Amino acid sequence: MAEFKNPNQQGGGGQDSRSLFVMMFVMLAVFFGLSYYRQKTNPKTVSPNAPTATQSQPAAQQTAPPAPAANSGAPSSTPQAAKAGSAPSATPAIQAAAEQTTVVENDLYRIEFTNRGAQVKSWVLKQYKDSDNKPLNLVHTQAAEQYGYPLSLYTYDASLTTALKQALYVPSATGQVAAPGSITFRYSANGLDVTKTFAFDDTYIVHADTQVTRDGSPVRALIAWPGGFGDQDNAQAYAGAQVDFSRSTAEEHRAPKKVSGGDTINGPLDWAGVSDAYFAAIFLPDQPANATFATMHNELDVAKTIKRTGFGSGSPATKAINVPILGGALGDLSGHTQTRIYAGPKAINVLRNIYSTPVDGKRVTLEPLLEFGFWGPVGKVLFLSLQWIHSHIVSNWGWSIIILTLIINVLLLPLRIKTMQSGLKMQRIQPQMDAIKEKYKKYKINDPKRNEMNAEIMKLQKDNGVNMFGGCIPTLIQLPLLFAFFTMIPKVVELRHASFGWLPDLTAADPWHILPIVMVVSQFLMQYYTPSPGVDPQQQKMMAFMMPAVSGYFVWTYASGLGLYWAVGNFFGIAQQWVMNQTSLGKEMREIAAKRARRKAGAPVIQGKR
Repeated sequence: MAEFKNPNQQGGGGQDSRSLFVMMFVMLAVFFGLSYYRQKTNPKTVSPNAPTATQSQPAAQQTAPPAPAANSGAPSSTPQAAKAGSAPSATPAIQAAAEQTTVVENDLYRIEFTNRGAQVKSWVLKQYKDSDNKPLNLVHTQAAEQYGYPLSLYTYDASLTTALKQALYVPSATGQVAAPGSITFRYSANGLDVTKTFAFDDTYIVHADTQVTRDGSPVRALIAWPGGFGDQDNAQAYAGAQVDFSRSTAEEHRAPKKVSGGDTINGPLDWAGVSDAYFAAIFLPDQPANATFATMHNELDVAKTIKRTGFGSGSPATKAINVPILGGALGDLSGHTQTRIYAGPKAINVLRNIYSTPVDGKRVTLEPLLEFGFWGPVGKVLFLSLQWIHSHIVSNWGWSIIILTLIINVLLLPLRIKTMQSGLKMQRIQPQMDAIKEKYKKYKINDPKRNEMNAEIMKLQKDNGVNMFGGCIPTLIQLPLLFAFFTMIPKVVELRHASFGWLPDLTAADPWHILPIVMVVSQFLMQYYTPSPGVDPQQQKMMAFMMPAVSGYFVWTYASGLGLYWAVGNFFGIAQQWVMNQTSLGKEMREIAAKRARRKAGAPVIQGKR
């Protein structure tokens, strides 16, 4: 950020001091507010003996079927004998003798299915790496083992859900299957009949067609992604998990604290699913009007598996670390669920090309999955500009940030010149303003006469073309840019693991803490080159040290991409201010300021040439 206030602008002592501290208060309040929010939403470390919350289940809507019988032979199509007390079934038994795997692969992913539950054991994204620099597995193995694997079936009957997950299905193919292609899993026993078909193409989209019946009657079985994502290896990643859905073209994002396990969101649903900062698993139903979405919220102790407890590297925690694990399941009211599934990165160029099934002629994309909070519109413009620079000028994200920072500062340069001109006008009329204040000094602050003083000052400023808020304009423009960078950088998958110089990841803090030191030095030089003579000297000294300390703290603990943007802006501002100080405008401002300082100190003023 180039500057918080142009220090060469000289206003009244009180006015300058108030303006500076108002800006400082706004900045500190927002930064500490954002820091407090991050701390509140991060998982807390609790006692190892603390109980782990489990997913709540609604009242059972079906009676659980008998557990599937083990079959020690080859897949059979002969009818099973009915168990005592249950109605005989005419459905032939179809179940495998042993667990088998089927791998489906294209250029973007490698999905490994197991026929136990006809669910996914691993979903590797080939173009992304995990924190160990291995191909990223979207499946959170620890969570999946406890709460279910992707593309498993979820019902409103816990025992039936368990039976469907444990059943050994018969796959239409085993071994390696190339995409485009499809695979079908069948299971039938004791009146329960299940068919799950998955079709694949050359994109991140998988189409699912699932149907469950019992004794010929349809069962509402939802297809689920129950256990978060495999890239969640630090506290911020877990805190960034959310449930996302679009209903009647209006999207909504729910943080973990607003998600209840077992709740059902009714249609029409354009799309619904779960995501974290960088990846998402989203269902796009073929029949939006009949779609329902069940939310899942569990907790998991990741003390033994977490790679990083914050943005910096660290050893696994010795105490329990309970984190939120969000999931979701989509189904159709008819019991026959047909849906597309997007499992991949929250990359804007990918999301904006995936459309929902039209409802009343309207359809939406998955682009709203990428949202940057309160300053979202500004953050989106910044990212699109950053992406354009990366695509057309330089293929390095660090250099792209530097170039974008310089462009922003060049565009703001005319405003800073206007600010200096406004400051000079304010300095020229400062003696007259001081005389007006002296005239009304004897009146109390709540005396009506004070209104007359304000009216005289405003008239004086108007007659001399002075805008009392002219010095705030660059700051008011740059603060939203800084806050937008603050919220945008940690949510952009393109910057994930993007390196620059000694920085291995622009979305993580500088592991060597070089950038925070550079930030403190640049911020101090900014304060040095842009003094504020209207401010009390003691206050000025305090600000000279407080501002570098505050900025250094945030760069120490936050994404290095933000620090890069901020530091480059500071150095640009220092160079710009040095040049401005050499101009006639800058020299006149310093001369007037020096005269005022000598006058306040009681020293004689020697009239010189202007």
